[in-house]
Amino acid sequence: MPTGDMPAGDALPLTAHTPGRQPTCQLLKGLTRGEGERRRRSAAAAMSDPALKVESLSVCASENRKRHHSDDYDNPALIVRRGQDFKIRLRLNRPLRKGDPLCVQLAVGAQPLQSKETLVLIPLQQTQLSGAWTATLGANQGLEYEVLIKSPPNAAVGKYTLTVTDKGSYTYVPPDKDVYLLFNPWCKEDVVYLEEEDKRQEYVLSDTGYLYLGSFNRIEGIPWNFGQFEEGVLDCCFYLLDKIGMKQTTRKDAVKIARAMSAAVNIQDDAGVLIGNWSGDYSNGTPPSYWTGSSAILQQYYKTKRPVRYGQCWVFSGVLTTVMRCLGVPARSITNFDSAHDTEDNLTIDVFFNRAGEMLNDISTDSIWNFHVWNDVWMKRPDLPEGYNGWQAIDATPQELSEGSYQCGPAPLKAIKNGDVHLVYDTKFVLSEVNADRIFWRVDNPNTPQQNMVKLRVDTMAVGKRISTKAVGKNLREDITSQYKHPEGSPEERRSLENALKMCLKPVEEVYSMVRPAMKVDFESKEVHLGSPVTLNITFSNNTTSVKTVTFSASYQLQTYDGNTVESIGSMSSEIIVQAESSAAVPVEIPADSYFKFLSKYNDELQVQVNVLGETKEGKEPLADYVVVHFTYPAIKVEMPDSVRAGEKFTCTFIFKNDTGVPMENTKLHVEGLGLFKLETFDEGNIKAGGIFASRVVCTASKLGERKIIAKITSDQISGITVERSITIT
Repeated sequence: MPTGDMPAGDALPLTAHTPGRQPTCQLLKGLTRGEGERRRRSAAAAMSDPALKVESLSVCASENRKRHHSDDYDNPALIVRRGQDFKIRLRLNRPLRKGDPLCVQLAVGAQPLQSKETLVLIPLQQTQLSGAWTATLGANQGLEYEVLIKSPPNAAVGKYTLTVTDKGSYTYVPPDKDVYLLFNPWCKEDVVYLEEEDKRQEYVLSDTGYLYLGSFNRIEGIPWNFGQFEEGVLDCCFYLLDKIGMKQTTRKDAVKIARAMSAAVNIQDDAGVLIGNWSGDYSNGTPPSYWTGSSAILQQYYKTKRPVRYGQCWVFSGVLTTVMRCLGVPARSITNFDSAHDTEDNLTIDVFFNRAGEMLNDISTDSIWNFHVWNDVWMKRPDLPEGYNGWQAIDATPQELSEGSYQCGPAPLKAIKNGDVHLVYDTKFVLSEVNADRIFWRVDNPNTPQQNMVKLRVDTMAVGKRISTKAVGKNLREDITSQYKHPEGSPEERRSLENALKMCLKPVEEVYSMVRPAMKVDFESKEVHLGSPVTLNITFSNNTTSVKTVTFSASYQLQTYDGNTVESIGSMSSEIIVQAESSAAVPVEIPADSYFKFLSKYNDELQVQVNVLGETKEGKEPLADYVVVHFTYPAIKVEMPDSVRAGEKFTCTFIFKNDTGVPMENTKLHVEGLGLFKLETFDEGNIKAGGIFASRVVCTASKLGERKIIAKITSDQISGITVERSITIT
């Protein structure tokens, strides 16, 4: 396509109008003398006019971006949202006359075609069809014309090239020719429309937030820089759509884009953004715990066009939130505590133990993760029956194949809650994550011909606890469990599971009901400061009117957050008498050196899992349960001003004391501040027990408003110490 003005020689020559003179004179025969004269003068003037050309075009980027809530993007181009008009100004070489065939043209790709919806032609002086792009002439000042261009609310999102053409040999290409078209949650006709402004601010425009990690009884909010407006992120999002081969006609569909992006963020099918790694060995990449935000990952991927090493579920979720918000789809990161991974399509999770109480990982691929982080996106579902609009679950962590690819969702939360698992997409899988039943098994003589499995008990309340996301407009956690499931044990909750089981490939024989056990094992535990012994009580409760004698075995294992036990660090066996309708406790203490020697072997945040297996002597009633104990870590102290003026330099000082009682090896400080500086890593070396370091970072205030700085400390022994501070730039 030619650029700039066409040379004068390429305009239609005057002689091209000569064949039209005779018919024009014939048409004038029936007119009065005065009317005919005016027509002749007009026709002559038209034939003597120069060919219509554009001398300049302004996309009014600053004005349009402000109206379209896109002025935060670190990208100088025109960025607008569909279903809402935007303004351009044309300066022509002569007045625009009725019948001038001038069109605004928007094109996508190397060979744009109207038949493939990669080429849009919008006439300036023609009545437009409903649902089509429109270009409306506004006021003009001399030869300068204002044009309001409006896309339909279901237009395909993408990066367009804007030109002006006469649909013939003339095309004008302005210097600022790139136009990015996004989804529009401010437009009532757009399927992603979100009514409340505070929610639009949170789920579309907020570029920082929190991801929730830990366990249901120890929830930790980790600050995360989503950074959807950072340099290169928008281009990366559209590059992903190109890379997975999404057709332009499909790019108007928010449901299909959400599903496609859940696949594009992982590498399993299309060499996408992130490589997942749960091995504990990250020697040839970045450990997942080192990341403080999404933009650094997307920028690296877009620059190198190679997948980034490495991510785990919260990193996948953080990146997917960034991608969806960047495209204009309201999105939030969701954490489900005690999250099930059902690999057998039966809505139950089988956990296996040997007689010593050690959990066996190699018998079943089912698991319960301490937490799993995925996403919700807000949209209508025109592909489903009424009643399923609103939040939809999507997940970029590669777990199970869906229609041949590692993608998940969008699954309507209302369908998940009510067990309507016949509705697309992957509703049954997400339902199992939040509401599967857990079955305990004892394996006698494992991995031998004499192997035998004994079902011990069913726990109907083990899965899907304290489902969390960041609250709207507040740095607080919001519990959204009720959006995903009915209250545990309620008739509605059991009915939902019963509905879902009808659609399972391997349904269990029954929907388990809640039964109060005669004997119950429980735990009284507290967080343990890293480097200290792990102490807790194992409590046995007797709900009968007779005395019970319990024989039990307890084992202590190190566990990763995805429920995988990696090291055994101790065990005990004992017997205890429990009086009728009372409880008895057994104290446990696990020395610090039994777990500390393994920490540097796994570059992950490890926990201690205590398993108990037992039975009563009197009735052989089985007992089985386990608890996860978390560590606490030393804090990072931050010294920095509360506010500075734009352009002013300021210093952030990060102070850390290692009070764990053991050395920290290969210690690193990772710091990132959106709108201030990109992710930086500083090598702090080995920090001896009781040692202190202080690092200073000098920044220059640039973007106005509140800015957040996130700092994280990692070492061979510790991977999860994080702090954030805010600064206001005026």
